[in-house]
Amino acid sequence: MRRRAIFLDRDGTLVQPRHYPSHPEELVLCERIGPPLRRLQEAGFALVVVTNQAGIARGYFGVAELDAMHRHLRRELLSGGVRLDGIYFCPHHRDGVVPELAVECECRKPRPGMILQAASELGLSLRGSWLVGDILDDVEAGNRAGCRTVLVDLGTEFRPESPRRAPHYVARDTPHALAIVEADEGLCPAAERDYVPRAWREQSPALRLGA
Repeated sequence: MRRRAIFLDRDGTLVQPRHYPSHPEELVLCERIGPPLRRLQEAGFALVVVTNQAGIARGYFGVAELDAMHRHLRRELLSGGVRLDGIYFCPHHRDGVVPELAVECECRKPRPGMILQAASELGLSLRGSWLVGDILDDVEAGNRAGCRTVLVDLGTEFRPESPRRAPHYVARDTPHALAIVEADEGLCPAAERDYVPRAWREQSPALRLGA
């Protein structure tokens, strides 16, 4: 039986948001995420990072610098007993300055290419897997891949205009998102699941979450 996975966006979800980080020390784990990630890992879920890294196409840093950041990220998580099963990144952006990377691709979210690649290479079942991210491009990628999705509210996203971009749940922060996953999977007591993102509260009609 293939493992299910928790697919995690990096910046703003797994680590604190920062504009184009390029050094290892700039990746700072979000608070209180270690214990729920460890519990989900112990419950059999693979933990996989899927991250757009347009900074490479834009010439801000290279793959070697990104690899150093991700080695640091793995060490930080391992110190809390959490092991990543994979890190997948997209280096492309159509407005990039590196010609071979300034292209439309299938891996940059909201397209689901990174998720599909991870599922193929790691032997994962997407049915019953989850995508946790802080923008609707993350949500759309997860939905298109067949995952359930949780949006982490950073106050930046407006109500989706397409069902493809509508999350199954929304959360105050990443620990809350992981608590929702745990509760939905029957791994912990019920978590609040009717939270509405700040940017949506004055919009109408109300979006039915979890539908």
